[in-house]
Amino acid sequence: MPRQAELFVFMGLIASGKSTLAAAWARQIGARYFNSDRERKALAGLRPTAPRAESFQAGIYGPEFTQRTYERLYLMAKKELEAKRDVVLDGSYTAEKERQRLRDLAAAQGVAIKFILCRCPDNIVRERLELRAQDPEAVSDGRWEIYLRQKECFNLPAELGAHESITLDTDAPVNTLLQKIEAAINHEQSQ
Repeated sequence: MPRQAELFVFMGLIASGKSTLAAAWARQIGARYFNSDRERKALAGLRPTAPRAESFQAGIYGPEFTQRTYERLYLMAKKELEAKRDVVLDGSYTAEKERQRLRDLAAAQGVAIKFILCRCPDNIVRERLELRAQDPEAVSDGRWEIYLRQKECFNLPAELGAHESITLDTDAPVNTLLQKIEAAINHEQSQ
């Protein structure tokens, strides 16, 4: 019997390391990778690296545009899962309703889903944001003041069962984090 496709959702606050880790995981397992920042800018007709210093939940980061962005990610994931291909989604997924929609998609497709919550200390977030601000190739428009506001609004994924989620402190090297994800998945599959 052929192996079922899997859906991996890397989530967390801005500068938590989720994009770096999600892209690396997608490469490691040969999955399709979709990033919310890139898709958001594509919807807006912008280059991925075009800076948009919007206020918190304003402009292309406002609720309506965010809903369009997550709808696009959902449809892209659905298409790949229907084609029996693994998918890695990369976005904040701060709201329970966004996560539930992906859980429902996985159930409807008969595939496994795993949420990877990325987190790190504030001082590391600040360092990452300062470095990102100097990088002309950066896709994310996250800034310290946006991080602080997002942190106030973030709904921790308490609805997710232990079999559906992994929480990682991302202040470790990427290869170490990839090994932790693989070990957690292998441990679960052996039980």
